[in-house]
Amino acid sequence: MNHSLANDHCRATVATHGAELTNLVDLASGREYLWQADAAYWGRHAPLLFPIVGKLPDDTYLHQGRAYKLPQHGFARDHEFQLMQEAADSLTFQLLPSAETLASYPFEFDLRVTYTLRGRTLTVAWLVRNPAASGQELLFSIGAHPAFNCPLGPGEQFKDYAFHFDHPVTLRRQLLQGGLRNGETAPVLDHQTQLPLSYELFAEDALVFSHFDFTRLTLGLADGTGPFVRLRFDGFPYLGLWTKGPGAAFVCVEPWQGVASPLGPPQELRDKEGILSLGPGQEFATSYEIEIG
Repeated sequence: MNHSLANDHCRATVATHGAELTNLVDLASGREYLWQADAAYWGRHAPLLFPIVGKLPDDTYLHQGRAYKLPQHGFARDHEFQLMQEAADSLTFQLLPSAETLASYPFEFDLRVTYTLRGRTLTVAWLVRNPAASGQELLFSIGAHPAFNCPLGPGEQFKDYAFHFDHPVTLRRQLLQGGLRNGETAPVLDHQTQLPLSYELFAEDALVFSHFDFTRLTLGLADGTGPFVRLRFDGFPYLGLWTKGPGAAFVCVEPWQGVASPLGPPQELRDKEGILSLGPGQEFATSYEIEIG
């Protein structure tokens, strides 16, 4: 089921399946900013990554010595959430454990996602709570994976666009091998304010960053004109940028609280980089913003 938020400027639509954002439309122009999940390239819009971010070796992790299976980016994106609260400018969805989740992830959790639309800015807030039903700690990661149409205007091409930064940045990407980090890095930018887009940039999978000094990133034409999407992600230690490949008219901007596992054998979940821990009754909250213009 879909639920929508709208004001004088734009409309956002969220599906209960995965609590996934499926539309973000400027009402004056009718422009759709969100990728419309063309399965020929990538059949998702903006999945929520939980309880892991990235890939595990052989899709396997250990917990207290026992092996469990989880697919890349976890299971939340493929489960039905319940609409908890609906207000004029916000929607809150909830996912709780089930027999299915407990079979692959033996933790109690309370996951809530709130979308708030004000002006041209959509805030996506996450709350993860350890309900303490079993008295054990909760181990998890969480991340975003929104895909935006690129190009945004008629007659434009993917290569006409760039990521814009507020100040010169220097970036090195973590290299991936089969979706896992191989321990090597490669330079991407050296004290520059733009990252021009090309499909060649993503030929070796996503750009994954773990050390960066910016919390705002804008997708728009390289010359700075025309429509744009701006993301703000204070407090996120990892960032992914990705597109599927030649012909895919989208690019993802992915603020993460976790990251893919390294090459090697499966490891204890608590030892995986980016894993967060909550004691009984504790909560973790964070948010990011999407502004359209």
